Amino acid sequence: MNRKLRMGMVGGGIGAFIGNVHRRAAALDGQIELVAGAFSSDPKKSKRSGKELFLDPSRVYGSYLEMAKAEAALPEDQRIDFVTIVTPNSTHFEIASAFLKAGFNVICDKPMTFDLAQAKKLRTLVRRIGKVFALTHNYTGYPMVKEAKEMVKKGKLGRILKIVTEYPQGYAVGDVDNKAVAKIASWRTDPSIAGASNCMGDIGTHAANLGSYITGLEMESLCAELTAFIPGRLLDDDGNVLIRYKGGAKGVLYASQISNGDENNLNIRIYGTKCSLEWHQESPDELIVKYSDKPRQIVRRGNAYNCRVAQENTRLPFGHPEGFIEAFANVYVNAAKAIRAEVSGKKMPKSLDFPTVDDGVKGMAFVETVVKSAKSKSKWTKMAKS
Repeated sequence: MNRKLRMGMVGGGIGAFIGNVHRRAAALDGQIELVAGAFSSDPKKSKRSGKELFLDPSRVYGSYLEMAKAEAALPEDQRIDFVTIVTPNSTHFEIASAFLKAGFNVICDKPMTFDLAQAKKLRTLVRRIGKVFALTHNYTGYPMVKEAKEMVKKGKLGRILKIVTEYPQGYAVGDVDNKAVAKIASWRTDPSIAGASNCMGDIGTHAANLGSYITGLEMESLCAELTAFIPGRLLDDDGNVLIRYKGGAKGVLYASQISNGDENNLNIRIYGTKCSLEWHQESPDELIVKYSDKPRQIVRRGNAYNCRVAQENTRLPFGHPEGFIEAFANVYVNAAKAIRAEVSGKKMPKSLDFPTVDDGVKGMAFVETVVKSAKSKSKWTKMAKS
């Protein structure tokens, strides 16, 4: 294919943080061009957003249903190749289903759906229709995360004993001691939109996915506690989870929005019988390798000693930091390889290095089990079937 992929977007209009992130990430490598969108449930706002993005007004739609129908009716050399969905997760299932049925590939923000039942239905639809479906668990895009995954795969850690994943944020702590009912504007705190969990659904799923991506281990059962520290909040803003993985490894996962002083401090430590790994999202170019019988080693991004996959997902030489947008872009650029193959009628790449609909189902199974455990008196709860 000797052209850019044509991208459409649902959601992400004026003032939307995550919409801008997706657009910048998609455009970073020059392989994708935004050509259409339904940027808001308000048609007027959608039109204004399209104007700000310099899009052809005829390709800016008042609703996602109008967009799916109109784009499908366009000639093949004009219509979008895929759509990106950046709306609240309560709408993901309906929007993704509409575009899949209209014949389009899909890239979707996480969490994938409102609940596990929707996630399973969406997986069935993706498999039946045969289109590409990518989920933006963007932290898997960091080169040093891929370096860690390769080290585990090659057995350099030995047998995995323990996985400790933390995702503390502190942006909501100011509302904890508010005597009045806190006025939280975010849709993530509304059970009718976000589903059964706020903190675990929003950022806890990132932590769970990161551990599984690097180690390849699947959760067997867990014991969870969820807390809503903010007065009036109906969903959790803090959570702690003990995990038992298949094969015997143990895990600890903590996600929080009231951890005072923390910004976006996602980090992971993986302990093996030969050595251990440690990675911090706020210092993403470094992977720390720790031994019991010799000094620890710091592996840095952009060097010739990095594994092939890490090098392929690196853009700048060492000493020139890469960060959040670049990692996000790696999800897009790897998904683009599969979308190009699908659009061209060619075979899919043997290795798909981006989160898929299966990861989305696992994420929703994690959330459902965490909520069930938190409400249970017995606590230890078998993972919901994914």
